[in-house]
Amino acid sequence: MRARENPFRSDRLLSLRYRLQQGTWDSLLARFESLGRRAAIVGPRGSGKTTLLEDLAPRFVEQGWRVRELRLDEETPGYDPAVLESLTPRDLILFDGAEQLGRFAWSSFERRSRGAGGLLLTVHRPGRLPTLLETRTSPELLAGLVDQILGDSAAPVRPLAPALFEKHRGNLREALRDLYDWMSANHTV
Repeated sequence: MRARENPFRSDRLLSLRYRLQQGTWDSLLARFESLGRRAAIVGPRGSGKTTLLEDLAPRFVEQGWRVRELRLDEETPGYDPAVLESLTPRDLILFDGAEQLGRFAWSSFERRSRGAGGLLLTVHRPGRLPTLLETRTSPELLAGLVDQILGDSAAPVRPLAPALFEKHRGNLREALRDLYDWMSANHTV
């Protein structure tokens, strides 16, 4: 199977969007407001934190916010402090990967970001800001994503979901990457 034919190729996986398991987008936005527009999306790796943050961005823009996005990861553990200059109450910072900042760097960032009208970040553990939502995964969620990707052709692949979920300790991103490899090797669908 050619890479571009693999249903689990990266562009297809990136098209998957966050599935709210409880409530509505409006109730989530209202909760963010009730938390003073300073909150965290908390969850383990591969549980949808980044996707949720990406899906919230256009909703904030629709509300009139000027969205400022920051992303840190293991390859990029710091940010350009100039991002925090000239913040206004109409700015909303979406900060993916805030756990990359150590205690001192976080304290400095938190203090310097107060000029913004809001701050929403992703972290692996609670504690930096009040928790807006805790992302969770399940074998059923993984199977649902397989169904979404493969449609009527999902039957031969769906039984792999529970074992992949366990193998990757709930990290759906890694489980879906394994399915890419499985499809390359088996190309039965």
